[in-house]
Amino acid sequence: MNYKALFLLLFTLQHAYQLILNVVQHRSAANPTPQNVADVYDPETYRKWRAYHGEKSKLDILRTAVSWALTMVLLACSFHAAAASLFPQTVFMQLLGVILVQTLVETVVFLGFSWYDTMVIEQKYGFNRSTMRTFVIDQVRGFIIEIVLGVILMGLLALIHQAMGDWVVLLFTGVVFAFTLTISFLYGPVFSRLGNKFVPLEEGELKDKLLSLLSKHGYQVKAIEVMDASRRTTKLNAYFTGFGKLKSIVLFDNLLTAMSTDEIVAVFAHELGHGLHKDVLKQQMMNLGNLLIMSLLVWVTVREPAMHQAFGFDGVNYGFAFILLGGLLSLVQPLTGMVMSAYSRHAEYRADAQAVKEGYGEALVGGLKKLARENFANLAPSKALVVLEYSHPPLSERIAAIEAKK
Repeated sequence: MNYKALFLLLFTLQHAYQLILNVVQHRSAANPTPQNVADVYDPETYRKWRAYHGEKSKLDILRTAVSWALTMVLLACSFHAAAASLFPQTVFMQLLGVILVQTLVETVVFLGFSWYDTMVIEQKYGFNRSTMRTFVIDQVRGFIIEIVLGVILMGLLALIHQAMGDWVVLLFTGVVFAFTLTISFLYGPVFSRLGNKFVPLEEGELKDKLLSLLSKHGYQVKAIEVMDASRRTTKLNAYFTGFGKLKSIVLFDNLLTAMSTDEIVAVFAHELGHGLHKDVLKQQMMNLGNLLIMSLLVWVTVREPAMHQAFGFDGVNYGFAFILLGGLLSLVQPLTGMVMSAYSRHAEYRADAQAVKEGYGEALVGGLKKLARENFANLAPSKALVVLEYSHPPLSERIAAIEAKK
């Protein structure tokens, strides 16, 4: 079998699929705005949104095209094998070489896109507050984290495969699942704090209402904190982080100035709905199934040396297996992604209903509209785009469902 031609085709199909999504996203700006969200943007802001949306989606289209061209060149020229030959001929150093060089090339090639996205487009429309220094630090930090995580993950794969052979499927699934949970657990208390400052939420009405809402349902949180997100962006967000007794609430500082107390509480009544229905646990179980499929594909890439030899390697390179995995995932990711996104949209409707039940339906509508306005959300995405990749229902449909339950 001509593995090189096969993977070049798979990566082409993968990028073609993403390019189609980019084009549909670009064209959705022309869709008529539903009446129940017509007040989110005034005429001037809507004109600004369409311009912003157009620039962002055009950049995504160009980035996808460049990504395809880069992938084709690197694979067709057996670049990874040539790069690996510069490193010592040990299993670990060979996988390190491929991951390091691949990440370095991607970072250098796409640095311009990241800079233009953040320092030009986001700056032009008033969202960016990052200085050049902050931007550079974020890029360096992201590069280091990507290298470390990639090497750890594929190093574990190499150890498991060499020690256990075909049992790699089940063991790797378990290891990656545990690894994912660990990263999720450490995100709030560790990773999110690498470039941000957190302070406790001041005593007052908001804190009292949040604690009252949580205690009503037997929830306890370690802390309610405010993150200095305004240093980087004007966009709004809030989230739960951690597990069990270590769970914390994190509020973007700009959220506190953009929303009323009841609107913020309504957002967390929604999040409480996710907790009551154990949506995170259910999604983790779905992720486990997804990881099992991924592990089967990983197994395919590490048990067939001919795949690697087609790209210039003498045998299996575990770092390159990670790259080949991207091509194989293009066969299943659209389908599994649609299933998981469909469940996620269902869970969002149900969580909205919990906020209505708590008496915050009207406040939730107001909060969601402000989130959409401040985050420059697409109010009328194409149906195909929603089905294929939206994890949240469109705002107009969420508001209609909320109004029906009030």
